Amino acid sequence: MKKGCKYGTHRVVEPKGVLPQPAKKIDNDMNIYDNEILIDVKALNIDSASFTQLKSANNKDPKGIAENILQIVSERGKMQNPVTGSGGMLMGTVAKIGSALEGKTSLKVGDDLATLVSLSLTPLHIEEIKKIHMDIDKVEIKGNAILFESGIYAKLPKDMDESLALAALDVAGAPAQAAKLVKPGDSVLILGASGKSGILCCYEAMKRVGPTGNVVGVARRESSKQKLVDLDLCHNIIISDATQAMDVYTKAIEANDGKEYDLCINCVNIPDTEMSSILPVRDDGTVYFFSMATSFTKAALGAEGVGKDVNMIIGNGYTKDHAEITLEELRENKKIRELFEKIYCG
Repeated sequence: MKKGCKYGTHRVVEPKGVLPQPAKKIDNDMNIYDNEILIDVKALNIDSASFTQLKSANNKDPKGIAENILQIVSERGKMQNPVTGSGGMLMGTVAKIGSALEGKTSLKVGDDLATLVSLSLTPLHIEEIKKIHMDIDKVEIKGNAILFESGIYAKLPKDMDESLALAALDVAGAPAQAAKLVKPGDSVLILGASGKSGILCCYEAMKRVGPTGNVVGVARRESSKQKLVDLDLCHNIIISDATQAMDVYTKAIEANDGKEYDLCINCVNIPDTEMSSILPVRDDGTVYFFSMATSFTKAALGAEGVGKDVNMIIGNGYTKDHAEITLEELRENKKIRELFEKIYCG
């Protein structure tokens, strides 16, 4: 076997000298290097911002979306949406382990796993797209992928359906970051609160703020608000379009007794929600942009333009123990687990 770089730079075709994620094209030949793991892929969970864009660009036509995905992978060697720049993650089975990793990984051939690194850096070959699940951003395929030596993963748990685990692990970075960021007594605003990552963040925030805190969710529709009410995941819920910064600001401040927030978590999957996240937060407060639809230029210059001295955190999909934290939430909260099973395991 050929020797590879632990970060996968040996797979970069264009431009040379960069890492696989920012590369325009990577080598998706499935003959593995000595420090790579070959995966038989069952399903892709496309990043929410990316899948929303794919649906819009193809008029919600599954055939068009499938053709679009195949084109992207053919051109780039990976599933990286050229519009959003984002990818997603995958679920599959270990098919082969490189010689340099033998005895150095907990994986063995036949293990079921979910990769916890983005599809935007993962060499991927698709033989066939079997089915597209339009409502849950999931694409069943026949194909293979490569996990680099530096790549992180989670073995699929035995106590839950693999589709349930995949759905949760897809957004594991968000609730795990919420667990780190939320402190007792905090006021927390969550945009996109009724979505998958938003629900898990609301649950984690409610656990952490204690009796003196305030968790406020922003939902776009009455039906989304009712979902959060049924789950008992927020102290207050407001209905607003997250692209309308002043409407969000006015309603959010009112829901927090006229005070600005300590923390805002943005889980929205559409562009132009930066200022709705920044405006309601106090100076020295924190904005966590989990959304991959975020423009960090708009966020930085927008905060400057309104004189907001806030700490802005990029939505890194990884934080320590994020897989374990997120899966444990499903075990802890029966209502969330039942909702996710209904949506993602049907």
